[in-house]
Amino acid sequence: MTLWRIYQGVDRPHDRIADLPPPPPWREFDGGRDGTLAAVDRDAVGGGRRRLPHRAAYRADERTVDAVNTALYLRRPLLVSGDPGVGKSTLADAVARELRLGPVLRWSVNSRTTLRDGLYRYDSLGRLEDAGLARHQSDAPAGASAATDLGRYVSLGPLGTALAPYALPRVLLVDEIDKGDLDLPNDLLDVFEEGGFEIPELTRAADQQPTVAVRPHDGGPAVRVTRGAVQCRAFPFVILTSNGEREFPPAFLRRCIRLHLPSAHQDGARLRAIVEAHLPGAGAAAEAAVGAFLARAATGELATDQLLNAVYLLAPSAGAAGPDRDRLLDLVMQHLNDAPPGRP
Repeated sequence: MTLWRIYQGVDRPHDRIADLPPPPPWREFDGGRDGTLAAVDRDAVGGGRRRLPHRAAYRADERTVDAVNTALYLRRPLLVSGDPGVGKSTLADAVARELRLGPVLRWSVNSRTTLRDGLYRYDSLGRLEDAGLARHQSDAPAGASAATDLGRYVSLGPLGTALAPYALPRVLLVDEIDKGDLDLPNDLLDVFEEGGFEIPELTRAADQQPTVAVRPHDGGPAVRVTRGAVQCRAFPFVILTSNGEREFPPAFLRRCIRLHLPSAHQDGARLRAIVEAHLPGAGAAAEAAVGAFLARAATGELATDQLLNAVYLLAPSAGAAGPDRDRLLDLVMQHLNDAPPGRP
């Protein structure tokens, strides 16, 4: 089984992504064959954003490891569901770090999010202002505004960057997709099926500027876009997270690999492993917080990050008196399904 597992859920980065076989014929993409491949720093996990500490591995069980590898082999998105705090988002960091795939591209979804938000942004106002300025400069050559570099006004979003023609797959986290508009899952279908998209503003100007260098979402080297078409070479590893707040259309679900992460709220060993991964050496503070968390989770909804907050607060004052510790736990381990204070 180890040979099949490109991602192994270990704490050592490695280059086994090179062993990933060619995709199925129906998932082949040919972006970047003309030598315009974008580059990425493969070891720059996190890209300056929140990331999994390098000293600790994400605790992935065998089912999670197999789901990740299935998505990698089939070049399909991985739809991960589960309660808040079970590690849905952290899985993306773990895969990117172990397989040395560069910074995770994060796209946080809300009720106003559209597909274009994830693909690209076009600064039409900035271009209009620059064109007007060029016209008013007496020493500007004729046609200067038409020759303006369009790449100055276009930037790729996290999804658009993931679909750029990288030699190796980028890791994209689409966080809380169930909070998005009802049409967003269906809007994503064509993009995931085609492995690319078009930037109409660049397509219209393709006769004047056939190739344009645009800024990627993570601030890395510019991506060259030819005739307005962005097409991946390696389909990105996409994690879509869901808190189970809505159902998705069957057409969307059949194009995803699905994984449900069970809650760790009554699993003391797993909770201790999570604490050790994020706050190693917490000792007695961790034991006290885990015990309190297990007791409180039996009577109401809690999230794992509440446990981590409690351990962090208790660790420097492990010898504090009982009442002070209890007050801290009351503050950070309030049940998420309780009514706010003052309300019935």
